[in-house]
Order: sequence, then C-alpha cells, then structure tokens
Amino acid sequence: MTTATLPARDQVNPSDCWDLSSLCQDDSTWEAEFKRLDDQIAIYESFRGRLGESSSTLAEALTFDSQFDRLAERIGTYAFLKTTEDQGNSDSQAMKLRFQNLAVRAGQAASYMRPELLAIDESRMSELVADEKLAPFRLQLERLLRYRPHTLTDNEERLLAMQGEMASAAGNAFRQLNDADLRFGEIEDHEGRKVELSHATFSQMLISPDRKVRRKAFHQYYEQFCNHENTLAATLSGSIQRDVYYARAKNYESSLQAALFPDNVPVDVYDNLISAVRESLPNVHHYLDVRRRKMEIDKIHHYDTYVPILSGVKKHHRWDQAVNVILESLAPLGNEYAGVLEAGLRGRWSDRYPNRGKQSGAFSCGTFDGDPYILMNFKEEVLNDVFTLTHEAGHSMHSWHSARSQPFEYYNYTIFVAEVASTFNEQLLTDYLLKNAADDNERAYLINNELDGIRATVVRQTMFAEFEKITHEMAEAGEPLTVAAFRNVYRELLLAYFGPEFVIDEELERECFRIPHFYRAFYVYKYATGLSAAVALSRRVLEGGQQELDDYLRFLSGGCSKDPLDLLRDAGVDMTQPEPVATTLERFRSLTEELDRLI
Repeated sequence: MTTATLPARDQVNPSDCWDLSSLCQDDSTWEAEFKRLDDQIAIYESFRGRLGESSSTLAEALTFDSQFDRLAERIGTYAFLKTTEDQGNSDSQAMKLRFQNLAVRAGQAASYMRPELLAIDESRMSELVADEKLAPFRLQLERLLRYRPHTLTDNEERLLAMQGEMASAAGNAFRQLNDADLRFGEIEDHEGRKVELSHATFSQMLISPDRKVRRKAFHQYYEQFCNHENTLAATLSGSIQRDVYYARAKNYESSLQAALFPDNVPVDVYDNLISAVRESLPNVHHYLDVRRRKMEIDKIHHYDTYVPILSGVKKHHRWDQAVNVILESLAPLGNEYAGVLEAGLRGRWSDRYPNRGKQSGAFSCGTFDGDPYILMNFKEEVLNDVFTLTHEAGHSMHSWHSARSQPFEYYNYTIFVAEVASTFNEQLLTDYLLKNAADDNERAYLINNELDGIRATVVRQTMFAEFEKITHEMAEAGEPLTVAAFRNVYRELLLAYFGPEFVIDEELERECFRIPHFYRAFYVYKYATGLSAAVALSRRVLEGGQQELDDYLRFLSGGCSKDPLDLLRDAGVDMTQPEPVATTLERFRSLTEELDRLI
C-alpha cells in the first residue's frame, strides 16, 4: 500500500494558489519597498518635541505616520503570507524576521508620539483638533485623548513599560509547560492505531465514535493537568494579579473595566451576556439530555459532548462546488457582494489546498491596498471545510467593503466586530443547507452541527467569561487564588452550565488550568457577543427587506469609523440590551426541540 504524501510547494498548480502581486509584484519589488520604508524611520525624529507646535506640524506628523503604517502593512503582510506557504522556506522566514526587526525599530522611533500628545495642555489640544487641517485625524485624536485619566507621568509610564517582560512571565511559563513540557503518552484510536496524545489529537479523540476511546483519552489527558495543578494555579494566579495591578496603576475601577475600555464597551454588556445565558441554561440542559438519549447512554460526561450524534452523513464538495453552494447561500446579500466574492474565490484570493510545509488551519488576511487573502487547507470530503471557507470569506468581504469605504486610518475593524461578518455567513449557509437538505437525517445532522456551534461559542465562552470575572473580583478583594479556590469556582460553574443530570468528572475541575485565553483576560466574551450579533443580524436580513440589507452592508463598510457598539446598533442590533443574545438562545431552544422530533 502506498502512502499519500503532500506535494511540495513548487508542485502545486498556480491556479490553486493565491497571487500576492496586489501587495508586491515579487520578492525584488519587496526588497525595494523594504529599503524605502527602512530609510523613512529616521524621519520620526524630526517631529519629536514639535507635535504641539501648530496644527500644520501635527497634521504633517500624523500624515507621515499613517503613510508609514500603510506601506508597512503591505510589505509586512506580504512577508507573513509568504512564510505560510511553506514554513520550511528559509528565504521567506528571513523576510519575515527582517520586517519584524524593522517594525521594532520603527516602534521605538515613534514611541514618543503618544505620551507627547497626551502631555499637550487640554485647551491647547482642543484648539489644534478644531483646525480643519486635522479633520482626517480628529477621531483618532479623540480616541487617544480618552486615555488621559489613565495615563501617568512620564517616569511612571516608563517604569510600567520596563515591567513588560516580568509581566509576561506567568503567561510564558504556562505556554512553555502547556505546549512544550506536558507529555500525554500514546493512545489507541477506534481503529486500533496507536496515536500520540496531544492537544490536537485530544480534540480528535473526543469525536471518536468509540466511547471507550473518548473516555480513556479524557482521563489520560487530564491526568497531566492534575499532576501539575499547583504550578498551573500559580501561573494563572500570577496572570490575574498582573491584570489587577495594571488596572489599579492606570486608575481603572476594575480589571474588567480596563479590558473593556479600548472598545468603549460598558461593563453592563458583559454582565448582560452572562445574565441572558444564565436564564437560558434550562434549554442547554435539555439539549444535553436530548444528546444523552439519542446516543443511548445512561449518564452523559464531558467526553460525550463533541462527537456528532448522527454518523454516516457524507457530503463531498470540490472547490468549485463549495463556491457554488456558498454563493447561493449568500444570495440575500446582493449581486455586488456575490460578484466580488465569486471573482476572488474562483480567482486567486485563496490558497486552496494543503502542501508540504504549509501552515495548518485557515485564516483571512485583509489589508487596505491588497486583496483580502484566504488561507485554506481544503478537503473535499469534509463539510466543515465549506463552513470554514464561507467563514473566512465573511472576514475577507468585511475587509473589502471597509477598505473601499474608509480612509486607511479607519478601515481596520476591531476584534469586537470581527467575528460578526464571518459567523453571519455561516448562519446563511446553515439556513440554505437546511432548506435544501435531502432528508430528515441530513437536516438533523445540520441542526446538531448548529447546536454544537452555539453551545461552544455562546454558552461555553460565556462560562469562561464568568470564570474570569469571578476570579478577578476575588483577587481585587484580596482573596487567595489557590488550587482549591480555582477548582471550587470552576466546579460551581460546571454544575450550573451543564445541569444536575450531567456527570462532572473530578478531572474536569482542572479544565480552568488549560485554557490559554485566560492569560488574555476578558477576551472570550467577544466570541459569544459576535455570534449573538451575527444570528440576530442574519435573521434581520433574511426576514427583512432592502433597508435591513443596506444596514448590514453599511456595517461591513464601517471599519472602525465608529465604536463597535455604535456600528452594530446602526446595523440593527443593540448589544447593550439582552435581546440579541436572547434571540440566539431562542434559536438554540427551537432547534433542540426540532432535533428531538427528527431523531
């Protein structure tokens, strides 16, 4: 039997690869652009100490900075994308490293600008900002000036900046232990093959049709977290204490407020999300019971929650077929959206298939001047890859619309809204596939997929968000964050979110010690709000008319020209209210009832 091998990069059909010429024509062009950018770094020094001199000087400095960033974005993205094609290509790696070095030097050269602007007297700054010469930068300056109450003296800011490496020590220790030092041994899969158990293969084991494999993988995997729980509790506590320290040092009311401040999101949005999900937990418990009954098991454990309830549903899509299905599902977004996307997906926006050394997974990478590229590792027999493609296409079309509607300074949307456009596309694809399902079995399979997506993105991420809120409040109140404290908090959350009939294995209390996102606190709630906004907006567009579509397309064109909540409110979804999350959870309830009837 021959072993299938991936082709080398130079053996891949060029039509299946992206064309990066919208960023740089070729590597020699990149070299020339790199030198031009490198030569410009010294110009930053000419503006030092002069930013408050006049509106003309400030406008000149900000224009230069913007033009520098625009060129840097283009050549930096080119270098990054080249490395993803073949991570063993040393020439591409060298380009990326050279750019990173340039970016560090440029950052150091420009580092005076922010504190110098914040040091300008408020009345003087008001005069400067009022001048029409600064109109293109007015919003940028207003956003910067919001940080005045949270900006310290020069010496204090310098001392805080010097703590950067120490502040990252807890996260670095966790990553080294989690990614490099933990070893999980070997395990047999459902076909009797020995597989090294790792973070990646653990996910695969949890969708094994053999329950014995799932159970063994779960206990074997978590054994390592049990063995290292004291170290992991210490690193997590250190990360939380860092957040509390910086929030207090910068005069924020809490570490949560400090994390929400950049997006201008009130704490109520965070609390409303938790409250709305809490109210809907009986529906989550019902779904888990449906899953238990349909899987014909007496007691449901965590390792029973990822495997598809139905098996045997096979869908096969060649690339062009996947594009056809995606375009048909996105027809409600109008001819321009579909036409631009079709040209990109059938053309050279996407790097389609795996090759030797290529980066795994998928992503979209949009820039102001280049095409919004998509990296895929598309497999024709995997239905989820069609969902992944429309997800990344959503990001790319968000970038395409914003880059054509906003100036460079305001085209790049924030993380808070980033997942809305991508999961919106997934919602439209699900709606289309459900309407065109061949039979009840296929419809049930798609519903199961949708339910698991909502549970993973809205319910699970909200549980994580609540854990972060509780543990940070404990630290702020001076309560010790010990192994027992973490485990008790997490167990109470597991009992609430999974319900009284769910078996909480003792090892699962250690799940809080393995979540990398906890070292970037108060981030995961954005996944839940993003999907909730996408579900609400997709219902609004599918059930509405031209006005609802126009509202959504304006959202795609908004970039960061407004705060995230204002962009979503203009599109028809108010995330300060509980309704968007409630809409998503009501969909979860109705789909659960339909799944129960179908199988």
